Amino acid sequence: MAAIDMQALERALDLLPDQYRGPAGVAGVVKDGRVIARRAWGYADMAQRVPMTPTRRMPICSISKQMTCALLLDLFDAPEALDPLLPELLPHFQGPLPSVSQLCHNQSGLRDYWALTVLHGATPEGRFTERDGLALLGQARSGQFAPGAHYSYSNGNYRLLAELIRRASGRDFAELLHERIFQPAGMPTARLAADTRERIDAVIGYEGNDEVGFLPAESAITWFGDSGIAASLDDMLAWESHIDATRDDPAGLYNRISAPVSFGDGRPAPYGYGLRRYCLKSHAVTGHGGGLRGFCSFRLHVAAERLSVVVIFNHEASAMRAAEGLMTAALGATAATPAAPGQGWDGLWLDPENDLFLRTRDVPGGVRLHYAVSPTVLPVIDENRAGTVDLDLRREGDVLLMDRRAENLSVRAERLKPLDRADGHAIAGRYHSDEIGAALQIEARDGAAYIGFEGMLGAGPMERMYPLAQDLWTVTCRRAMDAAPPGEWTLRVLRDDAGKVRGLKLGCWLARGIVYHGPEAK
Repeated sequence: MAAIDMQALERALDLLPDQYRGPAGVAGVVKDGRVIARRAWGYADMAQRVPMTPTRRMPICSISKQMTCALLLDLFDAPEALDPLLPELLPHFQGPLPSVSQLCHNQSGLRDYWALTVLHGATPEGRFTERDGLALLGQARSGQFAPGAHYSYSNGNYRLLAELIRRASGRDFAELLHERIFQPAGMPTARLAADTRERIDAVIGYEGNDEVGFLPAESAITWFGDSGIAASLDDMLAWESHIDATRDDPAGLYNRISAPVSFGDGRPAPYGYGLRRYCLKSHAVTGHGGGLRGFCSFRLHVAAERLSVVVIFNHEASAMRAAEGLMTAALGATAATPAAPGQGWDGLWLDPENDLFLRTRDVPGGVRLHYAVSPTVLPVIDENRAGTVDLDLRREGDVLLMDRRAENLSVRAERLKPLDRADGHAIAGRYHSDEIGAALQIEARDGAAYIGFEGMLGAGPMERMYPLAQDLWTVTCRRAMDAAPPGEWTLRVLRDDAGKVRGLKLGCWLARGIVYHGPEAK
């Protein structure tokens, strides 16, 4: 690659505060092991007028996962060494347990525990302790797929890894991170800050947006392994420089966690050891990001160009798009040509294997697909096909075929006839799930249906539910303990041969196929 066009990069940095509007942010770029750009703008605390700086620490959110995996490999060389300890943490699990490697690669099949907090009656600002985390994970009786078969993002995988590391080493997890990761990488102020109630370096995270305004985000959860690390921009740029300094060492931790991994069937997997591998403007990149309510982070590394980008916001804008924009400018790549809008793709579909609904819509730039955690726009390829390198969508009459290569998943979805309204009274009542040890209550009031979840964390708020098709509803969940929230849940009504309601099946992309029995007799 030719020398970086610093003018283009500086221009891209100048645009960030207006493109990703919010209280504050930081961004930096490392090339050949040297910091070539470093920015901080806005306010760490708007009420107290505390300016953001590159030395103020913020949660790096799920970027923590790669450091958990690096620590594991540094201490134990091979993940299999910890396999014998896993049954104690999953005492009720029926069937083959995932391996520790499958935890590292998000191939365990375990449902995401932050999504399950919603079903256990959590309120977004509620307290969630270290003990709660282990108790919730330990309730698992089954996975949503066989270990190694597919990929599904599950924060609990890394919480389990942290607990395994702690038990196997007999050491404090925070001390190990400091000794084995932060010190060697030259990250002097980075540390584990597992309790989100702690305010670090006078930085506040904000919810909201530029249209409705920004309010301080309240969070009271304890997590580590999956998240929990706080670091400044300067700390994170030191991490990128350390990656470059160890680039020729086969035993270097970043080389080890960015090595290729595969699914159980031998197919290559684009995610492993807390890192996503993909192509950006024809360049192979490794990276990760994440969010905590009020914060968003993302980092990218192009090994072939010895180039890294880091972006962190103290608000909930897309740090991923910001980081990819900076990387694109640094690589001298041109912006993609806008795709044509889809035509005739509007539809509602059901994936019967995973019990999840799909919604497709024509939008400028292609087809908007609602299926996983957040909607994605797929460029149109031809009249009956849309997609990207990792996701292919095809129409065949009333069947929608979807290949999700990143998840090693193929879906055959059937078209549904949408309903404008349905009688919520027909399914009103209380239901219980043996799988997760929780309950739900459905109530219908003057044409509107509501659902409330109850479990080990209490009784959560009532949420709206809306009919989609016959015996199929969606439950909206826009706020949760973690960020991003689960989004929309699919609720399918289960009936016996006589047509009587015998239960429900509830799921979202992060936590699928949970059966509830009921309704209880009044």
